[in-house]
Amino acid sequence: MSDEQQQEVQQPVFAIQKLYVKDISLEVPNAPAAFMEEEQPEFNIQFRNNARSFDNGFYEAALTVTASAKVADRTLFLVEATQGGLFSIENIPEQELDPLLGIGCPSILFPYLREAISDLTTRAGFPPLLLQPINFEAIYLQQRQAQAAQQANGEAQTTH
Repeated sequence: MSDEQQQEVQQPVFAIQKLYVKDISLEVPNAPAAFMEEEQPEFNIQFRNNARSFDNGFYEAALTVTASAKVADRTLFLVEATQGGLFSIENIPEQELDPLLGIGCPSILFPYLREAISDLTTRAGFPPLLLQPINFEAIYLQQRQAQAAQQANGEAQTTH
Protein backbone atom coordinates (compact mmCIF):
# COMPACT_ATOMS: atom_id res chain seq x y z
CA MET A 1 0.00 0.00 0.00
CA SER A 2 1.38 3.40 -0.97
CA ASP A 3 1.81 6.27 1.51
CA GLU A 4 -1.06 8.09 -0.20
CA GLN A 5 -3.42 5.12 0.27
CA GLN A 6 -2.27 4.74 3.90
CA GLN A 7 -3.09 8.40 4.62
CA GLU A 8 -6.48 8.03 2.93
CA VAL A 9 -7.33 4.98 5.07
CA GLN A 10 -6.46 6.86 8.28
CA GLN A 11 -8.62 9.93 7.58
CA PRO A 12 -10.98 10.67 10.48
CA VAL A 13 -14.63 9.93 9.79
CA PHE A 14 -17.56 11.58 11.56
CA ALA A 15 -20.89 11.24 9.79
CA ILE A 16 -24.53 11.34 10.77
CA GLN A 17 -26.13 8.08 9.68
CA LYS A 18 -29.61 8.57 11.13
CA LEU A 19 -31.47 11.01 13.38
CA TYR A 20 -34.60 9.73 15.11
CA VAL A 21 -37.02 10.21 17.98
CA LYS A 22 -36.25 7.32 20.29
CA ASP A 23 -38.93 7.99 22.90
CA ILE A 24 -41.62 10.61 23.37
CA SER A 25 -44.43 11.10 25.86
CA LEU A 26 -46.86 13.81 26.85
CA GLU A 27 -49.23 13.97 29.78
CA VAL A 28 -51.84 16.61 30.55
CA PRO A 29 -53.30 15.04 33.69
CA ASN A 30 -55.53 17.96 34.70
CA ALA A 31 -57.09 18.82 31.34
CA PRO A 32 -59.34 20.67 30.75
CA ALA A 33 -58.98 22.49 34.10
CA ALA A 34 -55.28 23.05 33.30
CA PHE A 35 -56.27 25.46 30.52
CA MET A 36 -58.17 27.68 32.98
CA GLU A 37 -55.13 28.40 35.19
CA GLU A 38 -54.31 32.08 35.42
CA GLU A 39 -51.18 31.78 37.56
CA GLN A 40 -47.78 31.62 35.92
CA PRO A 41 -46.60 27.99 36.00
CA GLU A 42 -43.31 26.86 37.49
CA PHE A 43 -41.17 24.94 35.00
CA ASN A 44 -38.76 22.13 35.78
CA ILE A 45 -36.49 21.08 32.91
CA GLN A 46 -33.86 18.35 33.13
CA PHE A 47 -31.48 16.99 30.50
CA ARG A 48 -29.60 13.71 30.15
CA ASN A 49 -27.00 12.84 27.56
CA ASN A 50 -25.98 9.25 26.84
CA ALA A 51 -23.67 7.79 24.25
CA ARG A 52 -22.63 4.23 23.58
CA SER A 53 -20.70 2.19 21.09
CA PHE A 54 -23.28 0.46 18.94
CA ASP A 55 -21.45 -1.55 16.34
CA ASN A 56 -18.07 -1.53 14.63
CA GLY A 57 -17.49 2.19 13.98
CA PHE A 58 -21.05 3.19 14.90
CA TYR A 59 -22.12 5.07 18.02
CA GLU A 60 -25.55 5.97 19.31
CA ALA A 61 -25.98 9.29 21.08
CA ALA A 62 -29.23 10.15 22.83
CA LEU A 63 -30.28 13.45 24.36
CA THR A 64 -33.31 13.37 26.68
CA VAL A 65 -35.30 16.23 28.14
CA THR A 66 -37.98 15.96 30.80
CA ALA A 67 -40.02 19.11 31.31
CA SER A 68 -42.98 19.82 33.51
CA ALA A 69 -45.13 22.83 34.23
CA LYS A 70 -46.95 23.11 37.57
CA VAL A 71 -49.17 25.58 39.35
CA ALA A 72 -49.11 24.88 43.10
CA ASP A 73 -49.36 21.08 43.31
CA ARG A 74 -51.24 20.68 40.00
CA THR A 75 -49.34 19.48 36.95
CA LEU A 76 -50.30 21.32 33.78
CA PHE A 77 -48.16 19.13 31.55
CA LEU A 78 -45.30 16.67 31.65
CA VAL A 79 -43.36 16.07 28.47
CA GLU A 80 -40.37 13.84 27.85
CA ALA A 81 -38.54 13.22 24.61
CA THR A 82 -35.36 11.43 23.63
CA GLN A 83 -33.73 12.44 20.37
CA GLY A 84 -31.34 9.81 19.12
CA GLY A 85 -28.66 9.78 16.51
CA LEU A 86 -26.58 7.07 14.91
CA PHE A 87 -23.12 8.31 14.02
CA SER A 88 -20.29 6.74 12.06
CA ILE A 89 -17.03 7.52 13.84
CA GLU A 90 -13.72 6.08 12.70
CA ASN A 91 -10.04 6.91 13.07
CA ILE A 92 -10.68 9.41 15.86
CA PRO A 93 -8.03 9.32 18.61
CA GLU A 94 -9.38 7.91 21.90
CA GLN A 95 -8.80 11.20 23.77
CA GLU A 96 -10.98 13.01 21.20
CA LEU A 97 -13.80 10.44 21.10
CA ASP A 98 -15.26 11.28 24.53
CA PRO A 99 -15.54 15.04 23.81
CA LEU A 100 -17.04 14.26 20.40
CA LEU A 101 -19.74 12.12 22.04
CA GLY A 102 -20.22 14.53 24.95
CA ILE A 103 -20.20 17.83 23.03
CA GLY A 104 -20.46 17.32 19.27
CA CYS A 105 -23.25 14.76 19.12
CA PRO A 106 -25.58 16.47 21.63
CA SER A 107 -25.03 19.79 19.82
CA ILE A 108 -26.31 18.13 16.64
CA LEU A 109 -29.28 16.49 18.38
CA PHE A 110 -30.43 19.50 20.43
CA PRO A 111 -32.25 21.48 17.68
CA TYR A 112 -34.33 18.40 16.80
CA LEU A 113 -35.16 17.78 20.46
CA ARG A 114 -36.05 21.44 20.93
CA GLU A 115 -38.45 21.29 17.99
CA ALA A 116 -40.11 18.11 19.30
CA ILE A 117 -40.72 19.66 22.74
CA SER A 118 -42.08 22.89 21.24
CA ASP A 119 -44.39 20.93 18.94
CA LEU A 120 -45.64 18.65 21.73
CA THR A 121 -46.51 21.45 24.13
CA THR A 122 -48.33 23.29 21.33
CA ARG A 123 -50.29 20.15 20.42
CA ALA A 124 -51.19 19.79 24.10
CA GLY A 125 -52.90 23.19 23.95
CA PHE A 126 -50.21 25.26 25.66
CA PRO A 127 -47.84 27.91 24.33
CA PRO A 128 -44.69 26.34 22.85
CA LEU A 129 -42.02 25.53 25.40
CA LEU A 130 -38.85 26.92 23.84
CA LEU A 131 -35.74 25.32 25.30
CA GLN A 132 -32.90 27.78 25.68
CA PRO A 133 -29.58 27.00 23.97
CA ILE A 134 -27.24 24.77 25.95
CA ASN A 135 -23.47 25.05 26.13
CA PHE A 136 -22.61 21.35 25.94
CA GLU A 137 -18.89 22.13 26.10
CA ALA A 138 -19.25 23.86 29.49
CA ILE A 139 -21.38 20.98 30.83
CA TYR A 140 -18.84 18.45 29.57
CA LEU A 141 -15.93 20.30 31.19
CA GLN A 142 -17.82 20.61 34.51
CA GLN A 143 -18.54 16.88 34.51
CA ARG A 144 -14.89 16.04 33.79
CA GLN A 145 -13.71 18.37 36.59
CA ALA A 146 -16.18 16.78 39.02
CA GLN A 147 -14.97 13.30 38.04
CA ALA A 148 -11.34 14.35 38.49
CA ALA A 149 -12.14 15.78 41.95
CA GLN A 150 -13.93 12.57 42.96
CA GLN A 151 -10.99 10.47 41.81
CA ALA A 152 -8.58 12.74 43.67
CA ASN A 153 -10.71 12.44 46.83
CA GLY A 154 -10.87 8.67 46.46
CA GLU A 155 -7.11 8.40 46.08
CA ALA A 156 -6.49 10.74 49.03
CA GLN A 157 -8.79 8.66 51.25
CA THR A 158 -7.15 5.37 50.32
CA THR A 159 -3.64 6.69 51.05
CA HIS A 160 -4.46 7.69 54.64
